[in-house]
Amino acid sequence: MNRTTRILAVALFMTLLIPVGTMAQVGEHRSVFSIGAGGGYVMSNVGFTPKVNQKMYGGMMGGLAFRYVCEKYFNTICSVQAEVNYAKIGWKEDILDLNDSPVINPQTGAAEEYSRTINYIQIPVFAHLAWGKEKKGMQFFFQAGPQVGIWLSESTEASYDLSAPNLQDRANRTVAQETMPVENKFDYGIAAGLGMEYSHPKAGHLQLEGRYYYGLGNIYGDSKKDYFGKSNFGNIVVKLTYLFDLTK
Repeated sequence: MNRTTRILAVALFMTLLIPVGTMAQVGEHRSVFSIGAGGGYVMSNVGFTPKVNQKMYGGMMGGLAFRYVCEKYFNTICSVQAEVNYAKIGWKEDILDLNDSPVINPQTGAAEEYSRTINYIQIPVFAHLAWGKEKKGMQFFFQAGPQVGIWLSESTEASYDLSAPNLQDRANRTVAQETMPVENKFDYGIAAGLGMEYSHPKAGHLQLEGRYYYGLGNIYGDSKKDYFGKSNFGNIVVKLTYLFDLTK
């Protein structure tokens, strides 16, 4: 990700926040703080340059959620929502030959399979805009904001000796990533999601959301001397979150 693209991404996020700040000046004031927990399923891959053929890697995520509702502007309920999640993400390679058939390793006699699991603490902070029933009933919401990730650990699963892959039969012969540990332990990017929320004054709030995360940082070095020019994460998340109000 070059510098110009990063600046544009940050500018887009700041543009999203400007209306929220404006609403805070002319809308109906709210002061509702909620806390809860959530979890879901993450499908991830890494955008490598040079390209690495991949399938989506599936993993679980979950953690704590916090929300502060600060304003209602006409029909828009404005809040800030943040999370602290453990996430199991990574990439899974799609190792095929030129005929789109699995590549057989001559040493094992089995199809070559490779996946990397990387465990992160992910912290997104969202500008959260909702429309619908405020106290009891259904809302629809959109939220977007920055997300950072802190590397915890990683592991590799392979059906072959990593020092002896069958490169002769592979359609994609990029294998440097298979033996390279993550170099940049701090990840960052932009996340956005759409969802629905059911609220009840005695039971709390239940959210169902579909979310996408685009990494602006790379897991490997991206200078001219490095092998990969790009190695950023993309995550598709389906998440269920429960919140209850501490203040009203």
